[in-house]
Amino acid sequence: MANIKSAMKRIQIGERNRLRNKSYKSAVKTLTKTYYAALNDYASEPSDDKKKAVDATMSAAFSKIDKAVKRGSIHKNAAARQKSKLAHALKQHEAPAS
Repeated sequence: MANIKSAMKRIQIGERNRLRNKSYKSAVKTLTKTYYAALNDYASEPSDDKKKAVDATMSAAFSKIDKAVKRGSIHKNAAARQKSKLAHALKQHEAPAS
């Protein structure tokens, strides 16, 4: 345990930041799982309503990923990779069957 006042403060700041980062990362994971669930539902039985649900969940996931980057919880390249993966998954389900 630190004895110096500034070191104790840095420990508190680090813990606060760790919890904030954990919150953002957890929210991104949750929204990603929600997106994939909506996408699988859409893929099994395509309809306009389900397509709107997929678009809404994708938008929410993208928004949360961008906010996590802005806060410094996720690196921008990692965020770009996650967003690309989400978009690619949708593209696979929208591709015409040939």
